[in-house]
This record gives sequence, C-alpha cells and structure tokens, in this order.
Amino acid sequence: MEPSSILLLTMALPFAAFLLCLLTPNRDNLRDGGTFIIALLLLVAVVNVLFDFNSGTSIEYEAIVFQKGLSIAFSVEPLGMVFALVASSLWIATHVYGIGYMRGNKEKKHARFFACFAFAIFATMGIAFSANLLTLFLFYELLTISTYPLVAHKENDDAKKGARTYLGILMGTSIVFLLTAVVWSYAIAGTLDFKQGGIFDPTLSPVFMAVLLALFAFGIGKAALMPFHRWLPAAMVAPTPVSALLHAVAVVKAGVFSMLKVGVYVFGIDNLSSTGASEWLMWLAAFSILAASIIAMAQDNLKRRLAYSTISQLSYITLGVALATSMGVIGGGLHIVTHAFGKITLFMCAGAIYVATHKTNISEMRGLGRTMPFTFIAFGIGSLSIIGLPPFAGSWSKWMLLVASADTGQVIMIGVLMVSSMLNVAYLIPIFARGFFSPATGTGSQAVNAVVPWREKLAEAPLLVVVPPCLTAIGCIVLFFYADNIVDFLSPIATVPSVETTNG
Repeated sequence: MEPSSILLLTMALPFAAFLLCLLTPNRDNLRDGGTFIIALLLLVAVVNVLFDFNSGTSIEYEAIVFQKGLSIAFSVEPLGMVFALVASSLWIATHVYGIGYMRGNKEKKHARFFACFAFAIFATMGIAFSANLLTLFLFYELLTISTYPLVAHKENDDAKKGARTYLGILMGTSIVFLLTAVVWSYAIAGTLDFKQGGIFDPTLSPVFMAVLLALFAFGIGKAALMPFHRWLPAAMVAPTPVSALLHAVAVVKAGVFSMLKVGVYVFGIDNLSSTGASEWLMWLAAFSILAASIIAMAQDNLKRRLAYSTISQLSYITLGVALATSMGVIGGGLHIVTHAFGKITLFMCAGAIYVATHKTNISEMRGLGRTMPFTFIAFGIGSLSIIGLPPFAGSWSKWMLLVASADTGQVIMIGVLMVSSMLNVAYLIPIFARGFFSPATGTGSQAVNAVVPWREKLAEAPLLVVVPPCLTAIGCIVLFFYADNIVDFLSPIATVPSVETTNG
C-alpha cells in the first residue's frame, strides 16, 4: 500500500468505527468489540506511517486545492507523528476503560457515546497530520463539535450547563481569534502551509508578530491558557472516560500540539526569539502554571482538582514555545507524551474509585487505598510522573524546560517550574497518602480498618476499569527509559533550514 494511502487510512479507520457505532445501537458486544479491533488497526496503521517516515519517504496527500497556498492537505512530520502515536495508542486504553466504566456504572446511550468518541479520534488524526493551518482549523472545529455531546452525555442540568460553557468558549475563541489569525496569516504570507522556520518574513514588525501570536494563543482555546480556561473544569460533569479523552488523548493535547505547530512552522522559533514577540506569552504561561496549581489545591472534588492540574501542566508546553529555543519546543513536545500517560492514569483511577464506591470528593477517600490498592498504586505512579520525579517519564520533559529556561537566562521561569512541582506534590500526594495511611470513615469503614488479610479487603472496580490505568502507569515508567528516543525523533523540528547562496 502506498504511504499516502496508509496516511488516509489513519483517518478512515476511526471514521469507520464512528459509522459502526451508529449502525449497531442495540448490539453492545458487536459494537464494542468491533471498535476495539479498529482501534488496534489504527495503531498498526500509525506505526506503518512511522516506519515509512523513518525510511526517508515523504508522505503527503492533497485532498482539495482551492488556490495556491490554500488547500485541505495532509503530511507527516515528527511532531504530528508523535501526537498520532500518543492518540492512537491511548485510544485502545480509553476504549477498553470506557466499556468497563459505561457498563459498570450503568450509563445510558452507549452507541452515541462511543460514536462521538470515535469521531473525536478521527478529528484528532486529521489535526496530527494537517499540512497547513486551514486543515488544522477544520479538524480542530470538528473535534470541538464531536466532543460536545460527550460533555453533555448525562443530560441533566449540570451536564447541559457544563456543555454550553465548553462549546461557547471553544467555539467563541476559535471563531473570533483563531480564524482571524488564519485569515491574517494568509493575507500577509500568501500561504497557510506549515514550513520549517516559519512562513513570515523575519523583517516583519515585532509588534505585528506579538499581536498575531496573541490571536493564535487565545484562539487555540483548547490549550486552556488563562483567562480562557473555564471550559475545562466545566467539562468535568462528563463521564470519566470523556475526561480521560479531554485531558490525555485528544482535546487539550490538540490545543498544545497546535500551539507548538504554530510556534515552529508558522512563526519559526528563530523569529520569535529575535523579535521577542513571545516574551509576553512566557509570562502568561507562568501565571497560568502557578495560578491553576494554587486553585487545584483548594478543590475537594477529585476530577476538578485534576482539571486545574491539567490547566497548569498544559502551560508548561506553552512556556516551551514562548521560550523560543530548540530545547524549549522539544521539551514541550516531550511533555505532550509524558503528561498524556500520567494524566490519563489519574483520571482513569478517579473513574475506578467512582465506579467502585460512588465517591467523588477527596475528603471521602480515607482508607480506600487498602481496599483498592491497584487503583491507588497506579494513581501514585501517575502522580509522581506529573510531579516530575525519576524514574518516571515526566521528569525528563520538566528537566528540558528547566534547561531551556536556564539557556535563555530566565531565572524566574526556573523558579516558576520548581514552585509548580512543589505545588504538584501538595495537591497530588495527599490523595495517595490518605488512601493508604488514613483511617477510613463513613459507611464500611469498620471493614476497611479491620486487621484481616489484604485479599479479603479488596473491593476494586471491574477488571476493565482497573487494568487500563495500571497499564498506563507502567507506561509512565517505561517512557522514562525511552525518552531519549522521543527527543532524538523530535529534534528535526527545531532545526533551522539553511539558506543556500550562489555566486555569480
């Protein structure tokens, strides 16, 4: 099969899963089993694209050409390849988890749920392999629309209110700011194609560059920069598999991925550095990192605490772009991977706790680690990776961002990253400690506190809900030892193209 055909297959497969879910509304086993097989095939297809790309093959496909520099087109480059690998591999885990959660929690309308889930992966693949800003914008909007029914899935007043906030902020920012930035970019550069080193003339006014960057930064609302972050905690009314999708597999990762693509292939990190156009963004990212972490500490609801944690962690990646160095953008790209595995682990553990106990508040989780040890150990591993302690994956991306801050002489940014890690400890580790070392209270506490063999205390969620977070927790450890491979793979995105000159 031609490389371009395999590239199209990565989008055709999740779309086929979407159709399968719509056509089998009352055949749960067929629908869920068929979608699982398609998810496996998607990973195989993405890995095949990786092999072709590593062999030096240029993989491109132009679907519709409107005029020069304006088309719906797809191509493969290192950053998009990494994003596609993360999304396709974690789709398998979230699908299995989703089956266990939806059945274990007796949720309704499974077919609609999994159809929207599959369509969101289709849109994510389109974002990952977009060759220009127009294609990115189209699939970015499709992702927002397809995830709206997921946020509103419970169909109660809270779900409808949260979904309205979600859709209003994401659609509002993209139409008002992002679309304006895309149109303005085409008017200035005459193209929307992603290009190594950027598409803008380096002689453009630094003020113009800063204003245009602001339109992109606030227009990409999925990156959850303050003050356009409220959609993310509002979306926590959705079932937990949706939270995992939002925070790890698709939505927020699409946001920060888009930030990196714009920084590297639209502006060019050298242009951002020489003009100082991204300096304001660095300070806004630093504020978001610390403010969201402080707010997280005050949240008793576990999913809301994790939501504000995500807002903080996403700003690490925005900071990597704003530092405008090779180390910064590569560290940001690596953080997409490490944060995805760490945060999906935490959210799936939160869902497992809810399925097993129907508890959502941290204050109610005393002693639960002794009845749900696998869930809480996985939570502890995911937490340590988010905090950035070795030997867990998150330590490498945070280290690279620290080095990037040092390289640019940004001592305050070093302090921000270090304080943020301490705040991560403050709002994550007590959850794990409370589960294992605090006496249980409330209903069933006598059985939890009793001195009996641990096997007799086990009250874990169903297997399909427990195994996925355990596997992603193992992934947090495995990635620590293979982070250098990801860094080497991403290194070309920070390479400045040479300018050839001729004599004569």
